[in-house]
Amino acid sequence: MTTRRGFLASLLAASTMPRLSWADAGNPAYLSAAREGDGGYALFGLSETGADVFRIPLPGRGHAATAHPTAPEAVAFARRPGTFALVIDCVTGHVAHRLESPSGRHFYGHGAFVAGGDILCTTENDIDSGEGRIGFWSRREGYARIGEIASGGIGPHEILALPGDVLAVANGGIRTHPSRGRDKLNIPEMRPNLAYARVSGVEEVVELDPDLHLASIRHLASDGTTVGFAMQWQGDLPDPAPLLGLHRRGSAPVLCSADLAEQMAMQGYAGSIAMTGDLVGITSPRGGRVHLFGLDGAFRAALRRADVCGLASRGAALLATDGLGGVLSLASDRMEPLRVAPRAWDNHLVRIV
Repeated sequence: MTTRRGFLASLLAASTMPRLSWADAGNPAYLSAAREGDGGYALFGLSETGADVFRIPLPGRGHAATAHPTAPEAVAFARRPGTFALVIDCVTGHVAHRLESPSGRHFYGHGAFVAGGDILCTTENDIDSGEGRIGFWSRREGYARIGEIASGGIGPHEILALPGDVLAVANGGIRTHPSRGRDKLNIPEMRPNLAYARVSGVEEVVELDPDLHLASIRHLASDGTTVGFAMQWQGDLPDPAPLLGLHRRGSAPVLCSADLAEQMAMQGYAGSIAMTGDLVGITSPRGGRVHLFGLDGAFRAALRRADVCGLASRGAALLATDGLGGVLSLASDRMEPLRVAPRAWDNHLVRIV
């Protein structure tokens, strides 16, 4: 039987044990999932220049990973609609925890940490009602489920932690059901929005004009003040729809477009978004384009690259990945290939804070 003295001694010993950091995992700057040449899948830690730091096998195709802010842990999400997520120890490569979505729910492929990394937030679908949820999981309690709130819309996809433990939520507006795979069940009635929330609930919801109700808000980036959101158009494209929006809380969103030919070339699809300094970028794997804008919404440049999608900040520049294994550095008007890996990078490149 454990005595009180023994319990306190073990607690003291645990508190004095060295805590692992990302340095113990090789100091990766980014996380990205990929499909390898043999058809298998893995999560990679990458350096600032896109070199491999570590490789951890995955049981299936990943979508996005979420990095703990200090501990060398990554949460890898199954491609939506998925019902599990893996908490991976990036030092040992072992799965530390497997998160199962609650009954009647599925994950949407993204998550974020708040409270200094103590709480993991996950975007989810309430399958019966179609309403979005944000689930909360306690890292201190072994990633136990501790609560949830409404997301403020339907189809929450990416979620982003902002200063002050505020969450930005991209409610894409698209209803799905696991029995229908990736089918989109409510296109005519879509109402996407950008929501701001805390663990106590939603504080602000920003909707686009009704004639843009088919612009599904999917992915997010922020410099701490401005939130950028990337969109995917769900209808025909008789006119080029904007694919980038910029928003500051309490203000109306600013929608950004390139010139007509370039906007049409994006094929209504922005796959990822990143922000650094006064530069905002969105990618289109369908259009083979990266579009760069200023924080004032002005279009700056179009850079061409086949199947480009992953995008993250890299100092004053951006780093991109593509489905052909390419890793590229992007500046205001140029693209520099850094390396080609023997794999197909998946949709997202996640910066480790």
